[in-house]
Amino acid sequence: MHSSRRKEAGSFSTEPSVPTPTKHRHPYRAFAIRIGLGLAVVTALLWHYDARPIFRTLGRENPGWFAAAAALFLAGQVMSSYRWQLLAAILGVTGPFQEFLAYYFVGVFTNLFVPGLVGGDAARAIYLGKRHGKMSEAFASVIADRGLGLLALFWLAATAAIFLNYAHLPSSITGPTVVVGLVALAGFLGGPLVARLIPMLPVRLRVVAVAAPYLEHPVRLLPAIGLSLVLQISLAVCQYMLALGLGLSAPLTLFLLCVPIANVVASLPLTLNGLGLRESAYLVLLGMGGVARDDAIALGLLWFGATMLVGLTGAVAFVTTPTPTLIASSRESLIPMPRQ
Repeated sequence: MHSSRRKEAGSFSTEPSVPTPTKHRHPYRAFAIRIGLGLAVVTALLWHYDARPIFRTLGRENPGWFAAAAALFLAGQVMSSYRWQLLAAILGVTGPFQEFLAYYFVGVFTNLFVPGLVGGDAARAIYLGKRHGKMSEAFASVIADRGLGLLALFWLAATAAIFLNYAHLPSSITGPTVVVGLVALAGFLGGPLVARLIPMLPVRLRVVAVAAPYLEHPVRLLPAIGLSLVLQISLAVCQYMLALGLGLSAPLTLFLLCVPIANVVASLPLTLNGLGLRESAYLVLLGMGGVARDDAIALGLLWFGATMLVGLTGAVAFVTTPTPTLIASSRESLIPMPRQ
C-alpha cells in the first residue's frame, strides 16, 4: 500500500527514502583516495626533484599562452557536446544543441566535486534521460561518447608511436601503445559480430541491446570518431601552447607523440583528473625528448590547472539549467520538448 502511494506521488512524494550509510561511505572513500593518491604522487615528485625550481618554472608561464590553451580546451568541450548529440541521435534521442551543451557542462562541473569515477557522466545522462523519457538510451549515448573518446586516444597514441617517434622512445613504451591501439581497432571492427551475440546473452544482460545500433553500423560512428581525433590532437596543441608560454623550444611533433601516451596513463581512474599520473608520465616521456624534468612537471601542473579552470565554467550551466524533475513536471519548459 505504501509503496503504491510512493509510486503515484512520484518526485513530489514526502516520504523520505533514506539509503543506508554504507551506500554513501564507499563513494566518498574512493573519492578521497583518488585525491590523496594524486596529491601524494605530486608531493613526492616535488620533494624528490626540489620544488623551488619547479615553482620558478611555473612563474615563467606567459599568461597569454595559458589563456589560449584554456580557450582551446574549452572549445574542445563544446565540440564534444556536439559529438554527444550525434551519438544520441543514432538512438533516437534528439534535441537542440543548446540542450546537449548545457547538460554536457553540467557533467563537466559535476566531475570536479561529486565522488565516484563517473559522477559527471551519470549526471548528464540523467538530465538527458529525464528530459526525453529515454533513460537507457541516454546512458548508452554517454557510454558511447566516452568510449569513442578513448578509442581515438588509443589510435592516435599508436599512430604517433609508429610514425612520429622522433624522440626515440624505447619499445617498452611504444610497443604496448601500439598493441593497445590495434586491440581497440579490432574491437571497433568486430562490433557487428558482437551485436549478433547479444540475443544469446542471459536475459539480465540483454539490456545492452540498447547500444546495438552502435555495434551494428560502425560506419555511422565515423563523424563522431573524426571529432574525437580532432579533440585529441587539440589537447596536444594545448600543451604545446603551454610549453611555448614557458619559453621551451620543443617541437609540436614531440607533444603529438607524448601527450596521447601520457593521456592513456592519466585516463586510469586512480587519481582526480589524472593528477600525479600525468606529471609522472611527462617526466619520463618528455624527458626522453630532451625536456628538463622541472619543465616537464611544471607542464603537467599547468595543464591540470587549465582543465580545472575550464571545468569551473560549467558552474554557469549547473546553476542555470533546470533539474530533470522540474523539466519533466513543468508544462512550460525552457527547452521545447521534441515530438516523439
